[in-house]
Amino acid sequence: MKALLFICHGTRLQKGRYEAEEFVKQCINSVAVPIKEVCFLELAEPSISQGFNACIQKGATSISVVPVFLLSANHIKIDIPKVLKCLKSQYPETEVILGRELGVHDALSHLLWERIMNGVASLSNNSHVLLVGRGSSDPDVKRDLEIIASNLQQHYGIPSIQACFLTGSVPSFEEVLWNSQNSYDQVVVVPYLLFSGLLINGMKLTTKRYMELSKQEVILCETLGYHPILREVLLTRIKETLQTKEFAIF
Repeated sequence: MKALLFICHGTRLQKGRYEAEEFVKQCINSVAVPIKEVCFLELAEPSISQGFNACIQKGATSISVVPVFLLSANHIKIDIPKVLKCLKSQYPETEVILGRELGVHDALSHLLWERIMNGVASLSNNSHVLLVGRGSSDPDVKRDLEIIASNLQQHYGIPSIQACFLTGSVPSFEEVLWNSQNSYDQVVVVPYLLFSGLLINGMKLTTKRYMELSKQEVILCETLGYHPILREVLLTRIKETLQTKEFAIF
């Protein structure tokens, strides 16, 4: 019997966990797979092991794993496969297939633009947009976020845009923000994050402190959150995972 196991990152904040679970549940109503479970990599339960075992207990013989992550990094390449291989060894007869993250997708440019327009009435020729990712030591994360920033700029003619990171990669969000002082009329900060959590709370504090000291206008946009565009991207990844064995863990 086929099962889908969705892995979200996890957060200590109940609101963030709720948002992640609700987003996945709203996306999978139209997916004709008998067993569907949601779990978290860290900081929340159910864990991957708990979600996997729930699939087994419901009769799953093939588990397609969909990571609900924006970008590929060590979590996708190392941490999740390590846990799944361990679980696979406990259930050798069960097929386990790991799909890919949401990744670089043209549709996400439209969602990011909508978030920008929800935050500001318009961009001037002297506006500067900061696309802020979580960050990772994996160079693919830096490359992909820069590609997304470039796609967004090309689609909508944004005069100035820069990708930066909260941790693990350079340039850092705080460094780029302070380097923007006195150079632009307006700075628009776009969190490339899925849901609420400690990271967005930290960004709010950083931008508040910056505005108090610099007297420059900074608009902090909303996280991506649940959106029909994000739903369609996730559904695309679900279909890919169900149709391929390219990433099978044997």
